[in-house]
Amino acid sequence: MGLLIAFLIFAAGLILSLIKGWTLILPLLLGLALFTCLGLKRGFKPGQLARWSWGSIKDSLVVIEVMLLIGFITAAWRVSGTITVFVYYGMKVIVPPLFLLITFLLTCLLSYAIGTSFGVAGTLGVIFMTLARSGGVDPLLTAGVLMSGIYYGDRGSPVSSSANMVAGITHSEIYGNVKLMHRTGLLPLLITAAAYTVLSVTHPISHVDPAIVQAFESEFNLSLWAFVPAVIMLMLPLLKVGVMISIAASVLSAVIIARVVQGVPLFKVIVTCVMGYTSDSPGLGEILNGGGMVSMLEIVGILVISCAYSGIFTGTDMLKEVQSLLERWCRRAGRFAVTLVVGLLASVIFCNQTIATLICNDLMGKPYEATGGTDQEMAIDMENSLIVTVGLIPWCIACSVPLTFFGVGIGAIPWAFYLYLIPLCYLFTKSRWFSNRADAG
Repeated sequence: MGLLIAFLIFAAGLILSLIKGWTLILPLLLGLALFTCLGLKRGFKPGQLARWSWGSIKDSLVVIEVMLLIGFITAAWRVSGTITVFVYYGMKVIVPPLFLLITFLLTCLLSYAIGTSFGVAGTLGVIFMTLARSGGVDPLLTAGVLMSGIYYGDRGSPVSSSANMVAGITHSEIYGNVKLMHRTGLLPLLITAAAYTVLSVTHPISHVDPAIVQAFESEFNLSLWAFVPAVIMLMLPLLKVGVMISIAASVLSAVIIARVVQGVPLFKVIVTCVMGYTSDSPGLGEILNGGGMVSMLEIVGILVISCAYSGIFTGTDMLKEVQSLLERWCRRAGRFAVTLVVGLLASVIFCNQTIATLICNDLMGKPYEATGGTDQEMAIDMENSLIVTVGLIPWCIACSVPLTFFGVGIGAIPWAFYLYLIPLCYLFTKSRWFSNRADAG
């Protein structure tokens, strides 16, 4: 009963924060206090709870370092012109009958390169929505195409904060996860691309507004050198270079290009990497501003606090009864089906991808272990369920924020084919990669 009351208070705090627009740090601190008090009430000593919390936090330190570097790269790519040349040269290759397909493929490429759905939605996404509106293409259809593209990288990039968080909390290896995500996501990707090819032909763009091209040309040196940070980030992981080294190398190259090619003073480049990019042009600023290490501080704080009470959950065995129930369901329906439902419920209630991921991990960890599942299987199951399905729930931040950037409503969701093809295809093909049923023992 005490656990239910603590959980309801915690949930109410999260929902209130989401409604009011407050930082999620506050309800998470409340949750940490509640679960700590519950642990004390059950007879555990403060020192024990602290050790369990610190042990869980310590396991996430590598992920935290990666997330801070991701903050650096999102700003460094802006100031170096890397994001801009992606968009600029992408617009140059637009063929009217293939506008939607090119939009999807370029969004996939950029989201994979920088690993952020919101960052791509607020830059490339806004630009392609402007092109679609000026060129007579259905905005809802275009927004659905963009939703598919931005979550391609958010799910499967080695520099994605969500992918690194899933790898960290499940104790799996990021590059091994990425490799399996590409394999399990190939069929949905091909089906999605085929569908968007047909829709491109039936919904061609009439013309491309030259004003955006001119704005890029006036503010940036659109040298091909600006592609170097992206090439480094795409190639080094293929050579099995560690994710932190890959990101650091990409950031360093972006800093050099910003100084040498774009002519930005070195001190300003460094400040930008920390605080985020700010354009001198108000028009471009609405598209390009953002990023920086500070942009990742809240998600780092969320991860640290969540790991702290996750350690308490594990040490005190607070969730034993719920986990036992989920274990029985896993034996009947299969681990992925249960993970899909738990992830959907967590997303619907908490409206946040990060919180839903952490809660799903806390609830499903022991059922996976008890039924013969591996750490990597759990990571891939989560990546193929809640990591993408949050983009289909209108009141979830993962859905509402990009749609707000695009200036459209929930009518765009049915066109986001990739987001529901991932779990559907995986549900019927999981046996190729893992056993979809729990082991009998």
